[in-house]
Amino acid sequence: MKKFLCSALLCAIAAIPAIAQGGTAPASSAPQAPTSVTVDPLATFVKGSFNQVARNLNGSAEQMPEANYSMKIGTMPEVRTFGSMIGHIIDANYLFCAQAKGEADPATMKYETTPQTKDQLVKAMHDAITYCSSVYDTLTDATAMQMITPPAGPAGPARAQLRVAVLMRNIGHNNEEYGNLVGYFRAANLVPPSTAAANAAAAGRGRGN
Repeated sequence: MKKFLCSALLCAIAAIPAIAQGGTAPASSAPQAPTSVTVDPLATFVKGSFNQVARNLNGSAEQMPEANYSMKIGTMPEVRTFGSMIGHIIDANYLFCAQAKGEADPATMKYETTPQTKDQLVKAMHDAITYCSSVYDTLTDATAMQMITPPAGPAGPARAQLRVAVLMRNIGHNNEEYGNLVGYFRAANLVPPSTAAANAAAAGRGRGN
């Protein structure tokens, strides 16, 4: 009888940690099913990545003073002005997203080399992001994995590739060029959009909002 009581006490003691954590000991060691499943996880990640950098690109075009659109960093002649950088990003978004859609590039000019005012480039950036958003917003895991053949370019016929590969190249290029834009902001003693947004969010948390 004493042996039985001791065994029962040992079993009870062993179960205490599980109970203390808000439940009972599991009946088996079988893997537990996830409580929720993200629909189209790949497409969700790609959309989120694009939307994040798109906010920074639109913010860069909007927040840089027009007087700084002609500024360069350094003295090398091949370095783009800030305005040309914005134009280059616009051109690239039209190029990549047209490929992902399987259609001709709809841009009516080369924004990098065509003289533009700040207001014109801000609008053009918004238009390019809107054009790209239509393919990112409708993306599913199934359409992401479809093979597409972009229209032929100056170098000749294009090779077939995954739609998501084209869209991720656009995101990678956008992030690379946003990093370059940050250099212009810092050189002008200005806070870049991503840092300004992070600072505002931190201040909001500090106020308990």
